[in-house]
Amino acid sequence: MEKIDLKKIILCLLLFNFNSIIVANNIQIETNILIDISEQRLYLLENEKIISSFPISSSKYGEGNTENSFKTPLGMHSIKDMIGDGTPLNTIFISRIDTKRIASIIKNNLDTEDDLVTSRIIWLDGEEEGVNKGIGVDSYNRYIYIHGTHEEGLIGQKASHGCIRMFNDDVILLYNQVQLGTKVYIRA
Repeated sequence: MEKIDLKKIILCLLLFNFNSIIVANNIQIETNILIDISEQRLYLLENEKIISSFPISSSKYGEGNTENSFKTPLGMHSIKDMIGDGTPLNTIFISRIDTKRIASIIKNNLDTEDDLVTSRIIWLDGEEEGVNKGIGVDSYNRYIYIHGTHEEGLIGQKASHGCIRMFNDDVILLYNQVQLGTKVYIRA
């Protein structure tokens, strides 16, 4: 079992003032996402406790916020749009539109020419002006998503064109546990 530095995660939460709060049965639940590129993991947190951990793939070009760099942006984000409610597992989206086609999933370590967006789209909006928000660095305008991929054999290593890729089953699970406004912190 991998070792998770919970103190580091909690410090990040406190430093960046996560505040996506859901009120259910008069109980406040604060839900946030931490993406750690060095670990190639996404952590779903409720009230500062890890409730789920998923392997991911960030950009094969590294980390960076510059437009057209194909790099994964760092810093504080929030979920601005969610696309794919009720679509079948492995549905292919092109320009955020359901093509009504199902992707053939590649389970081995094969990097194809395609960078298919599948199953669900969780579209991120940068929250740090000049870092991941604004002219030349805007994560939302760069179409930075958390999404499923047909190249599942590459999950756990840097392989995307800037987005955060997940196993299709995992991205659907995550999609069903977050909402618009949920905070997402991406660190290297």
